[in-house]
Amino acid sequence: MRGLIGLGGTLACALSTAAAAQAPVTIDRAVYVERAINGSRSIEPATTLQRGDKVVLILTWQAHSATRGFTVSSRIPPTLLFQRAGSNSIEVSVDGGRSWGALDNMRVGNRVAAPEDVTNLRWKANASTGRMTFSAIVR
Repeated sequence: MRGLIGLGGTLACALSTAAAAQAPVTIDRAVYVERAINGSRSIEPATTLQRGDKVVLILTWQAHSATRGFTVSSRIPPTLLFQRAGSNSIEVSVDGGRSWGALDNMRVGNRVAAPEDVTNLRWKANASTGRMTFSAIVR
């Protein structure tokens, strides 16, 4: 894609979760863009993105009742190149969610998968509240 990508469209909506609006679990999503200003880095809420922007995506959840463990998954929007997850416990898929595991154990054809091959993320939520983060670059 060229130019700016609005966050009200594909990017924000493409993050799918296991919770629906009236489910016992609430999941909130936020997208931040990383900026380098005067030699220091900071993140700020993203309103629009341009190709090459580095972004940090944060998903937080809260279980409203005695919910047992559950799994949350997120599709990586095609407008993003996955870079890394904020936890080693997050599993990745490189085939649209058909198979899961650690990135080091995944293959694409005859080669070891690279971060930019990741299509989906998932993690097991065993606590009533939590957060998952990952970083990406806008294509």
